[in-house]
Amino acid sequence: MTKPKHEILPPGSVIGILGGGQLGRMTALAAARLGYRSHIYCPGADEPACQVTSLSTQAAYDDEQALAAFAESVDVVTFEFENVPSRTAEILAERVAVHPGPHILHICQNRLREKDFLASIQIPTTRYTEVAGPEAVQRALRDLGAPVILKSCDFGYDGKGQVLLRNETVAAEAWEEMRRHAPQSNGVMEGFVDFTCEISVIAARGRDGTLTTYPAVENQHRERILDQTLVPARIPTDVADKAEVLARHIAEEMGLVGLIAVEMFVTQDNRVLVNEMAPRPHNSGHWSMDACYTPQFEQLVRAVTGLPLGSTERHSDAVMRNLIGAQSKDWYEILSDPTARLHLYGKAEARPGRKMGHVNKLIPRR
Repeated sequence: MTKPKHEILPPGSVIGILGGGQLGRMTALAAARLGYRSHIYCPGADEPACQVTSLSTQAAYDDEQALAAFAESVDVVTFEFENVPSRTAEILAERVAVHPGPHILHICQNRLREKDFLASIQIPTTRYTEVAGPEAVQRALRDLGAPVILKSCDFGYDGKGQVLLRNETVAAEAWEEMRRHAPQSNGVMEGFVDFTCEISVIAARGRDGTLTTYPAVENQHRERILDQTLVPARIPTDVADKAEVLARHIAEEMGLVGLIAVEMFVTQDNRVLVNEMAPRPHNSGHWSMDACYTPQFEQLVRAVTGLPLGSTERHSDAVMRNLIGAQSKDWYEILSDPTARLHLYGKAEARPGRKMGHVNKLIPRR
């Protein structure tokens, strides 16, 4: 057997996961199937990820003493959401391998840095400009032309911190609305995209530089939260190929080890514009848990531990539907359909807008 040129962590090694949500939970379950243990680090108690492993640390992300002890207890660190402070990842990276790297986390947790990075590697996006107050919002509204979207640079997910502006919009009111979500954040103004659909591609890159992508999928939102994902996306083959090329280019240029989800718009004339990125497993990849030879969570484990990447080929088409808030209470009715694949996240309170689980429906490929 040819000896690999990169380190491989053997089964029994411990994967440290920053964040205790459902993505961490499903990553820990995938890790356990391959013989790895997971250690969850998060501020909250009884989080979904902590319910499926015996190893957890409850501490603040800026607690350097707790971080040092956590680093000593694990063999590699990854994260399940990008709003972990990048300084946290930097502190850990001084003691243990962190994948994806802290520089990737730093880029992807700020919309302006994200857009600037994409522009620097010639990735097409909509027009955008930074804004730091109501006066700048008014100028950008005039320069970009209505309608435009004001977004907080920081803490953006599930449509939070976004305001649609039209010609008659009062700039000061739009600024205050954005700041209610992210009080300390500057904003980025983006030109409105007249798109036919929203798609995403998840790329995986291993320690050895091997890179693979999952097929482009179509995302449908309700009240700015992902409602369902259709696999594959209903777009021409050449457009899907173009989207995968963009995702691969981003992963290569970043020097990614792990996963990155790239969300994109397909325009009326079949151009593909990148909207946002998430360097972690993604809601739009949950279909892969039941319809793909290698689920996205297993792929993350393979990538960060140095294992060979798995096949991203799907054996079925699929529709993934999120269960938001009280929809999760329909679990019995969902399971009454013997073909439904139900995944619940172990969250105690079904609040409005909260992702409580998802269900996959498989469709035989023709």
